[in-house]
Amino acid sequence: MTRHTQPEPCAPEQVTFELNGDVISQWVSPATTLLDILRGSGRITSARAGCRIGRCGACTVLLNGQAVPGCLVMAWQVSGGTVETVEGLAEDPDFVQVRDALATESALQCGYCTPGIAVSLVSGLRQQQNGDVVDLEEAVTGNLCRCTGYGGLKRAIAVLTEASSET
Repeated sequence: MTRHTQPEPCAPEQVTFELNGDVISQWVSPATTLLDILRGSGRITSARAGCRIGRCGACTVLLNGQAVPGCLVMAWQVSGGTVETVEGLAEDPDFVQVRDALATESALQCGYCTPGIAVSLVSGLRQQQNGDVVDLEEAVTGNLCRCTGYGGLKRAIAVLTEASSET
């Protein structure tokens, strides 16, 4: 007769990173995601749990300057890194430009996806290769919106592209 034993539980580990300018240090299980930490802290409401498999973009944050789905980033991967969310970007000039373009062009409705789209656009503005519409459209390819039909988002991207070509 074969004996089945329970696997040893994985020990929690301490994760320390910068979140919107504040140092966060907490013990987490190996299965904890960045999204779990952000939502569990009670301080971050912009990163939202949509699909939890990296397909909708509702949980998009900046990790070391790159737009990433927080649901796919394991907590241990952020150790020593820098995470920015909408809450931390509120006064950032790139974010203000994105926020204003989205509002002016009515690119939002229910708002569930808006923070992820805004963070993706901020990343796109900062990393533009050619300064054209294609760069910003690529930046939001992983963000889904079930309300708007994307017309307003396309107009907002056009506004952002015009603004970046003027600078």
